[in-house]
Order: sequence, then C-alpha cells, then structure tokens
Amino acid sequence: MPGAEWFPGTALNYAEHVFAGKPDERVAILHASETRALDEVTWGELRHQVAVVAGGLRSLGVGRGDRVVAYLPNSLEAIVGFLATASLGAIWSSASPDFGAGSLIDRFAQIEPKVLLAVDGYRYGGKDFDRTDVVRQLQGAMPSLERTVVLPYLDPTFDPPSLPGAIGWADLEAAGAGTELRFERVPFADPLWVLYSSGTTGLPKAIVQSQGGILLEHLKVLNLHVDAQPGDRLFWFTTTGWMMWNFLVSGLLTEAAIVLYDGNPGHPDLGALWDLAEAAGSRPGTRTATRSSGRSGSL
Repeated sequence: MPGAEWFPGTALNYAEHVFAGKPDERVAILHASETRALDEVTWGELRHQVAVVAGGLRSLGVGRGDRVVAYLPNSLEAIVGFLATASLGAIWSSASPDFGAGSLIDRFAQIEPKVLLAVDGYRYGGKDFDRTDVVRQLQGAMPSLERTVVLPYLDPTFDPPSLPGAIGWADLEAAGAGTELRFERVPFADPLWVLYSSGTTGLPKAIVQSQGGILLEHLKVLNLHVDAQPGDRLFWFTTTGWMMWNFLVSGLLTEAAIVLYDGNPGHPDLGALWDLAEAAGSRPGTRTATRSSGRSGSL
C-alpha cells in the first residue's frame, strides 16, 4: 500500500515493550558458546546491562536516527547492544564475525554508521579466528564512523586501543555507569533495524523495518504462531547475520526466555545442540522449542 501511513501520531519504543511487565527475578536469556559455558541472565540483570550500555552509547553521541552497526556473534552482548540502541531511538544493523571485509562494507557502508561494535575474534569448530584486520578494514572504509567499541571475545586480554580510535566494551560500560534505563519514544514508522538481501544481484539491498511495524508483526508471530508461554525456552540456531536472529531476539517480547548459542552445531559432535536444549530446558515445567535451518550458517 504505497503512501499509506499507519497509526499517525503514535509514539512508541520497541525496547520499552520488551521490558514491560517483566519481573526482575525471572530468567530472560540463556547463552552459551564454544568459549563460554551455559549461563543465564535475569530481567533485572538485563535491564541494568542495557541501561549502562545505552548510557555509554549516549556518551558517544548516539541518538535518534543514528546508525549503530555490530560485527558481533550471537552473544549476550549483541542483544544488550541492540536493546540499548533501540532504547535511544537509534537504528541497528548486524553481521556475524564469519563475514569478510568486502561483504561487511557492501552492507554497512550504505547506511553510514556512527558507531561500530565489534569483536576481536571468535571460535568455531574448535578453531580460533582473529578478526582484528577485518575490523581495521571496516574502520577505513566507513568515513561516517566516529567510534569503534571492541569486545574482547576471543582473547580476554586483547587491547582495544591497538585499533585506531577504539575503546573496549568495559570502557563503554564505565561511561554509562549509574545510568537509568529510559526509552526515546519515536513515531510508529521510525526505523528499528536494517536487514539485507543476499547480494546475489549487485550490492545487498537494505531492508528497513520500523519500530511499530515489526513490533506488531513479532508480537503476533511469537505469541500466536510460536505460542511462547511463561517457563518456555525459545531457541533458533542462527547468527547475527540472518533475519532469524532478529526473530529470536523478539522472543523477549513474550513471557518465554530465549536461548543463544555461538559456535559449530556439530562440535564436538552432532549432539551439541541437543545437549544445549537439554541443559537449557532442564528446569521443572519447562519446554524448549528448538528450530534450525540450512541458511546463513545454520544447520
């Protein structure tokens, strides 16, 4: 419906709806990787972490309409970064660390980001992959970029300032310490995030989804189609480079907890994801909905 304007005059914030009515003590996210054992985060802990990172991003000058791009794995920090960005009324876009520099530049350079969130490297199938050279190439190819925040994910001793103009994730948190979580309400059609087509016919096409539009769509799909209920665990094997990551994150709009995994689903054996499902859903009265797919690094 070209030219249609939906809910004119409405102001809202996607992240505010994520946190609405969630008790601090309830589990929000369970997460694991090849370098991290399974752990869980409550809604109270998530609220605090998002507030701090949002404060840090605000100190870097991020506000409504600015673009924050993430070169991050499917980790807790990626979700915190996204929710912090959304809470500011800023626009999010992400890609996974297995992307090369060319593919990243083809995507991110189009939207002229202000801040880059990145990792030093990652582990997949028991092998370590350093990504600092890719981050350096990204910095050089995006003149709009003002700051880079590096998460020492592969090497906890990595020194972020070794990259031009970079600070560490801990520095970002320190800049936002003591910040209260607040939400910038924006018009219904304001962009929330940017996804991309595969790029098989030229540059990847930017796909913009709005704060209000995707909120309604995901509330519908996750509550009615997925039927996510209190005590449930929702898991979809994906990376941050695929739209199913955004779908998984939106599981936080429901009463269920979501499960994140970063790594090879066949390492150390083909039972890896079944073991994760058993561990994440082992609490009494919990059912774990597990999905996988053959696209974008999935099963």
